[in-house]
Amino acid sequence: MAKPDNRADNEAHLQKHIDHTIANLHEAKEYLDEHASEITADEKQAIEAKNDRRQESIKGFVAEKKDEAQQ
Repeated sequence: MAKPDNRADNEAHLQKHIDHTIANLHEAKEYLDEHASEITADEKQAIEAKNDRRQESIKGFVAEKKDEAQQ
């Protein structure tokens, strides 16, 4: 038997994802600030690209959270 679709805590789950992604974004920025001279250009570019994806994810999470709040 399938579990019922309980979305009561979706906003809380989305906020947790937002907070976690923001923390990872800041941690990566701090890492770049502290170790920029020690990493290769490719590594720096990979971290920056991942941070770009994190920012897009945050936007998506925020939009989804707004949708959940309206339901």
